[in-house]
Amino acid sequence: MRVLVTGAAGFIGFHTTKKLLERGDSVVGIDSINAYYDPKLKFARLAELGIGREAEGWGATVRSDTYPELHFIRMKLEDQASIEALFREYAFDRVIHLAAQAGVRYSIDHPREYIDSNIVGFLNILEGCRQAKTPHLVYASSSSVYGLNDTRPFTTHDHTDHPVSLYAATKKSDELMAHAYSQLYKLPTTGLRFFTVYGPWGRPDMAYFKFALAISEGRPIDIYNDGDMWRDFTYVDDIVEGVLRVADEIPMGNPSWDSANPDPSSSRAPYKVYNIGNNHSERLSVFVETLERVMGKVAVKKYLPMQPGDVYATEADIDDLEAAVQWRPTTGIAEGLERFVEWFSGYSSRA
Repeated sequence: MRVLVTGAAGFIGFHTTKKLLERGDSVVGIDSINAYYDPKLKFARLAELGIGREAEGWGATVRSDTYPELHFIRMKLEDQASIEALFREYAFDRVIHLAAQAGVRYSIDHPREYIDSNIVGFLNILEGCRQAKTPHLVYASSSSVYGLNDTRPFTTHDHTDHPVSLYAATKKSDELMAHAYSQLYKLPTTGLRFFTVYGPWGRPDMAYFKFALAISEGRPIDIYNDGDMWRDFTYVDDIVEGVLRVADEIPMGNPSWDSANPDPSSSRAPYKVYNIGNNHSERLSVFVETLERVMGKVAVKKYLPMQPGDVYATEADIDDLEAAVQWRPTTGIAEGLERFVEWFSGYSSRA
């Protein structure tokens, strides 16, 4: 297949692109390579894919030296003209939309960046798919949409109408926009609510990456709510396996969907939303202890109160995902953190 991967220089986008190429697909990757975190890491991911520094220029198509079936273009999602031209040039069998302005806390002080990328940008992708009659759009949502929902595990059959950050609100908006396009234009769309993804080549704004860097340098790490927070940590290879399996499973619409008792996760339209997590919640303090053990060094801990926009706990109910694609994640945090630390040690020495 020919697949468009947005956010190809990002954490999950990089791993997804690599996996698609290894299984024999052709990929066009796009990314704005913004400065939300150090672009050097994004360019290092691209270099791992055989894309050189000529990718720094805007709009030029760069072919990989390693994977002949990979082409990369630097562009912004909110650049309507460029997105329209992209869909005119290529006929995509799948669009895997992973690009977004990420970060819960960053959205508190930089709201417009989230509207530009996550709302305007997503609209441009939806329009591109509609005009090109793309067979299936898979897009990244987030566990953050559960907001004030206090029933665990989180299930896609629950309503998600009370977000606690603008980031979460934009992701919820994406799900609603996708449903509108599925209903109006019969565009098959699947949203994936990711739960705390970690692993090699990860994002340095994520807690586990910050912890590893601080521990390696002997600096204190910030532990919120005395470590009494729970997260469904999900290893990146498991996430990518789920993404690709879902991409191959085109939603057809649910003929038994009841408008009098509507299920938020499906519709009569070709629309679906899944959780994609580890199906197991770990206490933050246990996660830190595991990281300390893997790194062979005890962290200096600075305890702080809960931060605005944070939620106390996340845990994914993935029964629907397993039923649809006959698969569930298998990587525990000890194994996943060992792989991350092995990569981190090598990357830190080169950086």
